[in-house]
Amino acid sequence: MSDNEITKQLEALVEKAATEDSFSGAVLVAKDGKAIFERAIGFANNDTKLQNKTTTRFNLGSINKSFTSVAIAQLAQQGKLAYTDTIAKHLPDYPNKGVAEKVTIHQLLTHTSGLGDYLTRDLAAAKTLRDLLPLFVNQPLLFEPGQKQQYSNSGYVVLGLIIEKLSGRSYYDYVKENIFKPAGMTRTDSFERDQKVADLAVGYTSMGPEGPQPGPRRPNTVTLAGKGSSAGGGYSTVEDMLKFANALNANKLLTPEFTEIVFSGGGAQRPPGAGRGGYGFMQNQANGIRVVGNGGGGPGVNAMFRIYFGRGYTVIVLSNYDPPSAERIAGKINEMVTAN
Repeated sequence: MSDNEITKQLEALVEKAATEDSFSGAVLVAKDGKAIFERAIGFANNDTKLQNKTTTRFNLGSINKSFTSVAIAQLAQQGKLAYTDTIAKHLPDYPNKGVAEKVTIHQLLTHTSGLGDYLTRDLAAAKTLRDLLPLFVNQPLLFEPGQKQQYSNSGYVVLGLIIEKLSGRSYYDYVKENIFKPAGMTRTDSFERDQKVADLAVGYTSMGPEGPQPGPRRPNTVTLAGKGSSAGGGYSTVEDMLKFANALNANKLLTPEFTEIVFSGGGAQRPPGAGRGGYGFMQNQANGIRVVGNGGGGPGVNAMFRIYFGRGYTVIVLSNYDPPSAERIAGKINEMVTAN
């Protein structure tokens, strides 16, 4: 399928989704690092009728884990840590010694640590990574480290604390200086829940305690943490996420070896029996094409980020509606860019 055909079909797809009110957000498709399609639709704020733009900042959900993985890889590249190191090696004051001495950085990155999750708790007061630690640190491991894979936001909070310890800076300052700045990402950051930020999309959700609820979507403010973290909840734009992809592809953030390590989850440094998947990235094949990226979702949040190797495409879909608003659009684009 030609790029012209892709853009024509995409225009119709986004218009249809907006008409059906199944999507609100921004879509960017790039070829060889340059945008060939860029479109925003719907409202960033229903009350003020502020429209979404391609410069609107959307909640990334778990895509922040990719930034955390790159930060860990930068420290590994500098020889400050190894993926086989335990939590205890870098956080000797970690309150749960039994866990700290067993769990490795590799296991935290690949969700094989046995650490649970904290997202069922009220997170409104959590504005630092240290604020999140008491929500999970004394919980017993769900399984022996390395035995299984189970998604763990808690593991990525611990990775953020390791970044803070080794860099001597807050996680937020570290990623701003060492990832966002060199990539040229000027509109990516984590914000406090009550902070007034221009062009920030309010998330709108139909989700209630028992699942989707009838009636109009409601702002997702009560479900948000006090501030985004190394596990998720930061904000970015489709244009900044393209800059992130381009910086990774140009090895501006990591050497080629360490870029491959984060994409594939260890490469030659991968411990034996390590399982599959990347470090803070998901890796799969679509019609024989290697795809690396990440996604995020929650009430009023859905984000998709994919790089198609060999085809030259980067796809970013950010939405301020519930999943699968962005996933549905990204799935259709996947079919277009991988077609023979």
